[in-house]
Amino acid sequence: MIVCGVDEAGRGSMIGPLVIAGVAVEQSKIKQLQSLGVRDSKKLTAASRERLYRKIIKLADSYSVVRISPKTIDEHVVRHQLNHLEAYHMAQIIRKIGPDVSYVDSCDVNAARFARELKRLSDAKRIRAYHHADARFLVVSAASIIAKVARDRAIIRLAAQGNVGSGYPSDSKTVAFVREWFEKNGHVPKYVRKSWAPVQKIVSYQTA
Repeated sequence: MIVCGVDEAGRGSMIGPLVIAGVAVEQSKIKQLQSLGVRDSKKLTAASRERLYRKIIKLADSYSVVRISPKTIDEHVVRHQLNHLEAYHMAQIIRKIGPDVSYVDSCDVNAARFARELKRLSDAKRIRAYHHADARFLVVSAASIIAKVARDRAIIRLAAQGNVGSGYPSDSKTVAFVREWFEKNGHVPKYVRKSWAPVQKIVSYQTA
C-alpha cells in the first residue's frame, strides 16, 4: 500500500514562496523513515534537514513539490481564499502521486472540512487531515522536510538581494529589509507578499 504525506512550508512568511510537498512510500518503508531520523522539520537543524532531504528522495517511491509565488498568494488572500489555494495544490499533488491513502497537515481550523475539500478537489477517497500531522505521522514529517528545504533554498537565493533574514514578519532583519527597500525604491520587490499586514503597514506609513 502506498502512503502519502503532504505538508507545507512558508505559509506565514512575508517573503518568498509557499512550498507544498508530497512524499509517498510503501507502507513497509515507514520504519525506514524512522531509522533515518525523520521527524517534524521544525525540530531539526538546517544541516540535518539537508542531509535527510537527500535520503528521503532516495527512499521515496514518489514525491512532488509545488512553489506558489507571492503574487498568486496575494491574489487569493484578498479574496480570503488562502486555505483554498493550499487545498488546491495539495489535491493536485495527491492526484499526481495517486497513493492509496494520504495524510495531510491541515491549515483549516476544521481539519475534517479540509479533508472533505481535498477529496473533492483530488477525487481521492482516503484522505486524512489533522492538525500537527507533521509531528504525528512520519510520512508527513518527511514531506515537511522536503518542503522546508525547498523553501530554505529559495530564501538563500533571495539573500543575494540583501539581508532578507528568515522571511517571516517576526524577524526584525526581514522587516528592516522590506522597509529599507521600499524607502529606496518606492515599491516592494515582487518576492514580497504585498497582502501581508506588516508589508501594508510599511507601505502605508511611508506614503502617509
